[in-house]
Amino acid sequence: MNKHNIYITGAEQGSGKSIIVLAMMDMLVGNAGTIGFFRPIIHATEEKDQLIQLIKHRYQIDLDYEALYGCQLEQAQMLIEQGRYQELLKRILSKYRLLAEQCEQVLCVGSDYSGEDSVFEFDFNAEVANNLGCLMMPVIQGQGRNNVQIIDAVNRLKHALLEFDCDLLAGVINGVASAQVAALRTRFSHQPNSHFPLYVIPEEPSLYKPSVGNIARQLGADILSDEQQTLNRQVGQYKIAAMQVPDFLEHIAEGDLIITPADRADIILACFMAYSSSHYPQIAGLLLTGQGATSKQVHTLLDGLDNKPFAVLSVAQDTFNTAMQVQEVRAKFYSQDERKIATALGLVESNLDFDELRQRLIAKHSDRVTPLMFEYEQMQRAKANIQHIVLPEGEEERILRAAEILLLRKVVQITLLGNVGVITQKITGLGLHLDEVSIIDPLESELREVYAEAYFSLREEKGVTYDMAYDIMADVSYFGTMMIHLHHADGMVSGAVHTTQHTIRPAFQIIKTKPDIAIVSSVFFMCLEDRVLVYGDCAVNPNPNAAQLADIAISSAETARLFNISPRVAMLSYSTGDSGKGEAVDKVRQAVQIAQQAHPELKLEGPMQYDAAVDSEVAKTKLPNSEVAGRANVFIFPDLNTGNNTYKAVQRSSGAVAIGPILQGLNKPVNDLSRGCTVTDIVNTVVMTAIQAQAEEVLST
Repeated sequence: MNKHNIYITGAEQGSGKSIIVLAMMDMLVGNAGTIGFFRPIIHATEEKDQLIQLIKHRYQIDLDYEALYGCQLEQAQMLIEQGRYQELLKRILSKYRLLAEQCEQVLCVGSDYSGEDSVFEFDFNAEVANNLGCLMMPVIQGQGRNNVQIIDAVNRLKHALLEFDCDLLAGVINGVASAQVAALRTRFSHQPNSHFPLYVIPEEPSLYKPSVGNIARQLGADILSDEQQTLNRQVGQYKIAAMQVPDFLEHIAEGDLIITPADRADIILACFMAYSSSHYPQIAGLLLTGQGATSKQVHTLLDGLDNKPFAVLSVAQDTFNTAMQVQEVRAKFYSQDERKIATALGLVESNLDFDELRQRLIAKHSDRVTPLMFEYEQMQRAKANIQHIVLPEGEEERILRAAEILLLRKVVQITLLGNVGVITQKITGLGLHLDEVSIIDPLESELREVYAEAYFSLREEKGVTYDMAYDIMADVSYFGTMMIHLHHADGMVSGAVHTTQHTIRPAFQIIKTKPDIAIVSSVFFMCLEDRVLVYGDCAVNPNPNAAQLADIAISSAETARLFNISPRVAMLSYSTGDSGKGEAVDKVRQAVQIAQQAHPELKLEGPMQYDAAVDSEVAKTKLPNSEVAGRANVFIFPDLNTGNNTYKAVQRSSGAVAIGPILQGLNKPVNDLSRGCTVTDIVNTVVMTAIQAQAEEVLST
């Protein structure tokens, strides 16, 4: 049973999402095993995040506090100011994945709209939810709005969700005036399988009133009476008591918090006497202000009361400033406030259809794979079984910087090829930490003779002599390839300063192709904003024939599967289905037949145009009964000209990250780099090579 994790976030400030969080936690705890709780961003304060503490205590989450959040707000702001936004997302994703591995389901809760850039917070939460792979549950503020304003807020939310292409569980309009509820429910009525069901929760005024405990915590007040239940009292109004006792008694009302200077013993005593009198309303609590000491006798009186009728708080600020601060106190939940929690749960449970939500959680299917999700998953896979990768271009700065990142992340074991002195000097000059790296100079290595002998045996029939083989082994690409052939390394990555031919020619000669593969080809992993696509062949074969094109498609599907992408293969052409004629489209049509005969289980169709392959609306018109059209994730181009230009056009116009080319069909993994590659490109390609090596290791055992 496929269960999804949930991301609850306010669509704006003051949405009251906490009551939804409590109800959803109750639902999850009742339907799964270990439930995790996660916040991407928290405020760095002396006290721990109150919502995390509440959930951790109430639902007995036996995990460290630090495991339940991604990053502190101050750290997040620093990373953003330094232009390191992607690093922030990676930190959040990394901590979330560590938590998710320990839990059957995770409930995530978005940020609190408290910073200066709160107008952009929904965008941030939507992007985080996408990268965590969660179903989003946005909460809209209904309190204080008429129906026109609420409908407008819903439309703005739908527009934002469409922009980010979020996977949705449901939406909630929270705190709606009772008189407006029926009309809104009629307006937003839905079927269980609706794309975006909306639930309407009526307002419950008591939930918006702060408790005495809220005031104590948010003002940092000392609590002079320690009866816990008195802190749960809701505060109706604030009254400043600066008059004489007779006048004061005329103004108190039920649920008042009385604010008075600490030296007003007469007011303090009057509060206790009035509370006990059947002729006066009962106040919620007493807040003493200022530096003036409460008299010893009053303390003695409080200490002697077995059951203190209300909480007595004390702050150092004067009465005026205290009154101003109290106005800013917000109603929040804390774990001991069982009355408010019960009220919230009862309200939400009677207005949300939890059976419907459970079914949506199970049935909702998402193919979303963001670049960060893809990168994280591959990195973790590489780390799970360390492979030895040789990098022949050891004197190149980008290679050295990438090697440091890979070693610091403990992803692979690395050997650098090149002049030892030059490489060591560059490492020192760049201030890199590469103590664990192995450096081999092919010109000086004792392995050169061993490799020359092996190469001579392989190529003797091609006219290669031992002396020629010995000279060839001075070349870093040949030396590195021979390391793989003789199991001294598991894979090779090159091409930052060498041509593609210089990188892959030794592989063709030494490693050769797998027995069931007719042609070596390549794919690029195109990491778009919300998914990862596979493009092949965009780097090796200029004009494959139908049989070769079929082979490329089958290999590309297998490569996609290796990297946990369930392949749906579109064989591309300028025509869709049976409509087009001509040599080029006939080649693709024939390639489809060959591939389908060889692998009938594979979801592979064509010929089809690119728009029919990716756009579900176009697919409904052009290929209405297709399993692939509109949902393709592996794209096979008819020739190198089309493939190479398309991948570069998509990369440059959409900002996609292109990982590759990843070669497929060789007996051992050798991968090429673009000479314009970045350090990140190198890191990604090495990781992919390591995963290919893991697969070869499994096949050979």
